[in-house]
Amino acid sequence: MVSPSPVLSLSGVAKLYGPKLVFKDLSLAVYPGEIWLLVGANGAGKSTLLSVMSGLSKPDRGTVIRHLPPERMGYLGHKTFIYPRLTALANLAFWARLYGLPAGRKELLAALERVGLSRVAEEEAGTFSRGMAQRLNLARVFLPEPGLIFLDEPATGLDARSSDVLVAALVGARKRGAAMVWVSHAVHRDLALADNVLHLDAGRAAYVGPARDYTPEGAVC
Repeated sequence: MVSPSPVLSLSGVAKLYGPKLVFKDLSLAVYPGEIWLLVGANGAGKSTLLSVMSGLSKPDRGTVIRHLPPERMGYLGHKTFIYPRLTALANLAFWARLYGLPAGRKELLAALERVGLSRVAEEEAGTFSRGMAQRLNLARVFLPEPGLIFLDEPATGLDARSSDVLVAALVGARKRGAAMVWVSHAVHRDLALADNVLHLDAGRAAYVGPARDYTPEGAVC
């Protein structure tokens, strides 16, 4: 049996902001179907690391190799990248055209149905709650069925239903082989979904390894 190849590889990665070291000597490999949690205290560099991993920022040392083309990657951050004056359906149609995907009404309604928004397909996105807007953003990210997904605290500010939709979408993506790197501040809640954990502390990896062996109260060295 042939072992799968990684979709993302980091080797000796470091990042500086001026003279300040954010993190150093980070190495890991992300494989298809894996969920990695990035955890640590506020200001530990989790979002910065996600930016470096995704290509939004360059490392100052080390190498980052993304083994998938940009169109096979998705990023779900704090900004929703939806247009408030467009309907939910029109938002997805716009993004589908950018992705070069079929923009038929049937396909787009199915994408909205998966995130529980088909009933508001013709409503302007600017009228949506935070949870609904994030669900529309989730539908946008999942349109091209990315093989590698970067998530920066995706559940922040979500109501219970929207959180459930998010979890179901992530589980479904993993089942079809997508890998995810997930910045989490709710470690106790999210750990059950994760395969691996990277815990950042004082600019270093305090823990890198299986989620089953990680204790949120402190890194296991």
